[in-house]
Amino acid sequence: LPMAAKQTYRRRKKLIKPRLQLKLTLTFVGLSALSLLLQFILFQNTLAEAALDLPHDSDVLLGATNGLLAHVLLVSFLAFLPLTFLVGILTTFRIAGPIYRFEQFLSAVQRGERPPDFRLRRGDELMDLAALINAATEPLRKEESSVPEGETDVDAVQSLTPRESQPEPTQS
Repeated sequence: LPMAAKQTYRRRKKLIKPRLQLKLTLTFVGLSALSLLLQFILFQNTLAEAALDLPHDSDVLLGATNGLLAHVLLVSFLAFLPLTFLVGILTTFRIAGPIYRFEQFLSAVQRGERPPDFRLRRGDELMDLAALINAATEPLRKEESSVPEGETDVDAVQSLTPRESQPEPTQS
């Protein structure tokens, strides 16, 4: 295929659902930081035990290893935490993108519009949920309205919405 015929769909937004993506990513970063600290503590403990078994110069070994292990910990933090952050953001696109599409699609249906079925990108998660949303809203989006006389499409959608999430009717 010629390059002009091949279409690519690039994301226009840097973060689709910033709050969700940052929350998940910071969870990944926090877990990585905890694992690095645990690794540091385990190394420090192991070296301290080895130093105590030495007949001479255990104090010299302990003094030298504290600085060396702190350096290794710092380098590990500087290398792995930004990498974990980047990978976390990139992987959350496969979840946040579909959630964003669900919100946009369901908002359009709630406004009474009849959007066509939507599709997710190859590799996105939540494909089964997307198919279910398309199937569940299909009767509301049919060309010929099956809404009773005097009721709008928005009224029909709200009748399917749980009462506690519906806005209170306003008096005119």
